[in-house]
Amino acid sequence: MLSSLKSTTTLNNGVKMPWVGLGVFLVKDGEEVVNSVKTAIEVGYRSIDTAAVYKNEEGVGKAIAESNVPREELFITTKLWNADQGYEETLKAFDVSMEKLGLDYLDLYLIHWPLPSHGKYVETWKALEKLYKDGRVRAIGVSNFKVHHLEDILANCEIKPMVNQVEYHPRFNQRELHEFCKKNEIQLEAWSPLMQGGLLDEPVLVEIAKKYDKSPAQVIIRWDIQTGVVTIPKSVKPHRIAENADVFDFELSHEDMDKINALNQDQRMFADPDEFSRV
Repeated sequence: MLSSLKSTTTLNNGVKMPWVGLGVFLVKDGEEVVNSVKTAIEVGYRSIDTAAVYKNEEGVGKAIAESNVPREELFITTKLWNADQGYEETLKAFDVSMEKLGLDYLDLYLIHWPLPSHGKYVETWKALEKLYKDGRVRAIGVSNFKVHHLEDILANCEIKPMVNQVEYHPRFNQRELHEFCKKNEIQLEAWSPLMQGGLLDEPVLVEIAKKYDKSPAQVIIRWDIQTGVVTIPKSVKPHRIAENADVFDFELSHEDMDKINALNQDQRMFADPDEFSRV
């Protein structure tokens, strides 16, 4: 059984990525994000996930600089925003993110959305390949890509994506996409795994949580890991950050995994990537 927050999965290029990280979506830059990231690192988190559009890369970078953990022990992810898609634009946007983060290299860089209405994600991917070949980022991937978007990338790439970060939770388990990613050695990663708290009163999860003397949130995070999905729950509360990490001392039974899988309703909380076009 996976033993701690330092437990990792191995990406298709051999890079090791922690199974559980801290997401900082909607966390305010400055004191709030600095404190959240520092708390997470103190608890034992080694993976931090931000994005250009979150506007808190500077705070994340400050927290990393002020932590006592060596840089090489951390796994830092950021994402390219939609307005910066395109080959040259991507290279410039990467430089801006790196300056804000104050890092010499990045562990994972993702295209945040496919933005099919703009038709640039293959060209954008070529820029990520360059960043990877130049050694500026250890792994590259995508976010919110559906099967047909991934097929476009795979048909036109030299280097296949290592990660696809998507909306994933018990009410939206993306089974077809997950199977496609497994078949193509692309690691699936869950954003908003707790459905922004919308699943914490779900009776099935409450019942399972009581059985293991855990919280519904811990059950969901454990379910993610056992389905082979990396997960990045977000919180700014120190006790929640610690609670979300305490998922390595129990294992869900096959029966309980099946009960959670049965909660799927193909219910998106956010936009369909084919339709989302905000820049």
